[in-house]
Amino acid sequence: MSPVSRPSPHGRSPLRTVQVLGGGNAGSSTHVRSLASGLAARGVRVTVCAPAEADHLYDFTGAGAEHVHVPRSSDPGAVAALRAACTDADLVHAHGLHASFRAVLALSGRHTPLVVTWHDRAYAEGARAHLVRLLERRVVRAATVVLGTTSTLVDRARRTGARDARLAAVALPGPGGPAEPDDPDRHRSKVRAELGATGRPLLMAVGSLEPHRGYRVLLDAARAWRGLDPEPLVVVAGEGPLRAVLQRRIEDEGLPVRLIGRRDDAGELIAAADLALLTGRWEARSVFAQEALRARVPLVATDVGGTPELVGDAAELVPYGDAEALCDAVLRLLGDPGRRALLADKGVRQAATWPTEDETVNQVLSVYDELTRPTPLP
Repeated sequence: MSPVSRPSPHGRSPLRTVQVLGGGNAGSSTHVRSLASGLAARGVRVTVCAPAEADHLYDFTGAGAEHVHVPRSSDPGAVAALRAACTDADLVHAHGLHASFRAVLALSGRHTPLVVTWHDRAYAEGARAHLVRLLERRVVRAATVVLGTTSTLVDRARRTGARDARLAAVALPGPGGPAEPDDPDRHRSKVRAELGATGRPLLMAVGSLEPHRGYRVLLDAARAWRGLDPEPLVVVAGEGPLRAVLQRRIEDEGLPVRLIGRRDDAGELIAAADLALLTGRWEARSVFAQEALRARVPLVATDVGGTPELVGDAAELVPYGDAEALCDAVLRLLGDPGRRALLADKGVRQAATWPTEDETVNQVLSVYDELTRPTPLP
């Protein structure tokens, strides 16, 4: 049965929403695709404004949305393109700080409701950190509603001046792409062999090679794993500005670490690992952590941001920046199969408590309905 179009509060049908993405990290882009698919299935017209490469990667048009190319920059041309795309929109929903700032500029002088989702914090140091705080203040004060993916982000939005900040239900979409292999154990062995982890523990990390990811601390911990029998192999999937610096350390110190660049098979890599490592100084609702728990892979993570709220007691948590604590937690788990099995079971149970895609779409749609409902006459 075809979906019934959701009526617009202004007499047009169906309700028209515009989703705004910047460059879009994997978490926010995947969320927008899921949201677009769910909203379109409920009869809502969805336009996704994002760079063309984002549509190529996440196929917003395939999810039932119209895609409009809007460059990542905030120059007048990009803002004008976004402003044109938002003409006659009943509501605009921006994801991430920079996309939200562009939306604020594009909607200047209009009364279109603006919903902003903070999926994560923007990272900056020095003078740029001050600029980020100014952008955050401008965005949250202009937004009708700010949705934060973690309690800490909601609190930050309120402290920054948000009129209305709420906790967002954000689902990790179910696995797509290739079907489950007929022989998962054989496939897992093949992946491990390709990574060079046959007969040795495989420790997996996924994320951009940037300072806030904590990879320098991970390399500090890896020093203690040299010469163990068998020697664990740390594999890091991701790309970024620290690539050369990290690679030089790995080679100079003879560390059992491989940098394999950006990969589109991260789910398979995680499923093949003995442990997953999340070492950043801040995490909101880590997709990597969710994938690890879903895949029954024990997780060692830094006790920061939204991670404790996300994983509960289904992971080993260590202080950020403490290489010794990270090293000890990994060695304890590698030496304790029973604890690993317990964490695997807890991970599956914890994942079952996370919101579903339907729950996520329904919550967002309830916010849309609230903000576009006609004001009753006195």
